[in-house]
Amino acid sequence: MHGSDSRVEDAFSAYLARVRAFSRDVLRPAEERVEAEDAIPEEIVAAMRELGLFGISLPPQFGGLGWNMEQQVLLTMEFTQASAVYRSRFSTTIGLTSQVILDYGTPAQQQLYLPAMAAGRVTGAFCLTEEAAGSDAGAVATRAVRDGADYVISGVKRYITNAPDADLFLVVARTGAPDSGGEGLSCFLVERGTPGLTTPPHSRMMGQRGSHVGEVHLDACRVPKGALLGSKEGNGLKLALRGINHARTHVAATCVGQALRLMDEALDYLTRRRQFGSLIGEFQALQVLLGESQSEISAARALVLECARQFDRGPIPHGEIACAKLFASEMVSRVADRVVQMLGGQGYLEERAVARLYRDVRLFRIFEGTSQIQQINIARRLLREAGQRAA
Repeated sequence: MHGSDSRVEDAFSAYLARVRAFSRDVLRPAEERVEAEDAIPEEIVAAMRELGLFGISLPPQFGGLGWNMEQQVLLTMEFTQASAVYRSRFSTTIGLTSQVILDYGTPAQQQLYLPAMAAGRVTGAFCLTEEAAGSDAGAVATRAVRDGADYVISGVKRYITNAPDADLFLVVARTGAPDSGGEGLSCFLVERGTPGLTTPPHSRMMGQRGSHVGEVHLDACRVPKGALLGSKEGNGLKLALRGINHARTHVAATCVGQALRLMDEALDYLTRRRQFGSLIGEFQALQVLLGESQSEISAARALVLECARQFDRGPIPHGEIACAKLFASEMVSRVADRVVQMLGGQGYLEERAVARLYRDVRLFRIFEGTSQIQQINIARRLLREAGQRAA
């Protein structure tokens, strides 16, 4: 290993240890407060900024920490051993919004927003999903109409993470004809405070309390032409997918982190609870559940790390990302169910973190592309490649 590589590795190892301690000593103890208040305390958000969590995916030239995808995945697996709600507070900034600006924004857009995002002064929100457009992203109905030197945007977005908290909204809107599909979409950077943009109170969810998800209303929202991402109309779906594939990789890593936390909760209980004169961890029926869970966690971890390494080598491995997101999200739901079973009645009580984690992880099979969408994408890719080989 070259000297410079060794210094980078040492710096990352030290930072990873800081994040691990932060997750254990700061984030975990505040989980019940976050759940009760349905909000992350501002002093914890400030500590996240101070630690640099908003800048892990951005290069140093914009004030970020410059970690590669493999390092980002390792960090995610650490800080998501606390509630995944904490990650949601900065996830839309580090992936869905900043990476699109980094790859496709104009130099002026990059300088305006990326340093502030890396510092955590600007929270991003990614606005694609609508009532009739989610898995079918090409069905976006929100319109952006050119009016002189401006664009006027009208539409309603929903299921938008950090909608009430965001300072900057990356809005996917149709600039082409109504039947232009994904090719007729463009991306706009809309700041909070722009007349016509409002965010109603956030929705109540089954889990992930403290993560604020809601609608974004755009009512004849007028923005200058400089708000058009990359100063070019069209290819909006391609731009959006850049952020989505980054986010899907992080979601897969989050599932691993949450599964590791669930196993911690299970082992703590199994090594304390006694029945029939023995610790219940000695019972083979529970050992089978433990062994199966650990093997699946190890498999998911290996898959996500290899996916991240391919991401770093380039090009972005879309098929592998779909596999990692599918397997890891399904895995963590199975692990959560087993852990509830291992704890018995205690696993069903709200006083235990396991009950909250069980609710929280259910979302991962839905957002950033449902499991069924991932399965279809994987299958279509395989069939397409097989057809190309046959031809």
